[in-house]
Amino acid sequence: MFPVLLKIGPISIFTYGFFIAIGFLAGIFLATKEAKRLGADPEKIMDLCFYILIAAIFGSRLFYVVTSPEIFLKDPVEILKVWNGGLVFYGGFIAALITGIIYLRAKNIPVWKTADIMAPSVALAHFFGRIGCFFAGCCYGKYCDLPWAVTFNHTDSLAPTGIPLHPTQLYSALNNLAIFFLLWFFRKRKKYDGQIFWMYVLLYGITRPVIETFRADFRGDYIFGNLSVSQVIGGGMAVLSVVMLLILSRRAKTK
Repeated sequence: MFPVLLKIGPISIFTYGFFIAIGFLAGIFLATKEAKRLGADPEKIMDLCFYILIAAIFGSRLFYVVTSPEIFLKDPVEILKVWNGGLVFYGGFIAALITGIIYLRAKNIPVWKTADIMAPSVALAHFFGRIGCFFAGCCYGKYCDLPWAVTFNHTDSLAPTGIPLHPTQLYSALNNLAIFFLLWFFRKRKKYDGQIFWMYVLLYGITRPVIETFRADFRGDYIFGNLSVSQVIGGGMAVLSVVMLLILSRRAKTK
């Protein structure tokens, strides 16, 4: 749609990066408010957000490079051009999760309580990120003749131009927004620490593979013939989340 939001002389503000920044700021604001409500230290949550951001960008880009190496072997400088798209959510999520656990353990902060604080913020930030994807044209969908199909015409769009496509970026955005509202509603009704976080992992793990079936962009080699890497990871994370919910629930009952 509009890959470049604004140009000021030689400086370009890319719409993709702009919405990622908005999502990050919205996530921090929400997480610190939730931390205050639960009696956690908002400053430590802000520090955690910073480390998570760095890890998420690094992990999501690394995952994309590993799954699409032929793009970067020709021009390694392209690895640094994150504004052109190419941030794989699960790569960023796994890197951020590992970084977050290390930070929380080092600071002696409850892991699952903090994860519950962060989960709605992650869903909200991801919503804004997918809006950025839509404007950039990355993560585009397959050919579609439905009434809500979108056609990209901008010459700098990462999506094929002049063809009606599934607006998979908007499917993902709405999915994340729905998950956010569900988590926000249940956060005051949770029965044990970790429940909100693993609910998030479960919901996203179930819905992401479905949305993937409508995508047409290259996402690495297929596994088992017709499953993308993200679909396999999503399914695995959904199974893991069910296991973790059962374990944490039993622990809470024994206490």
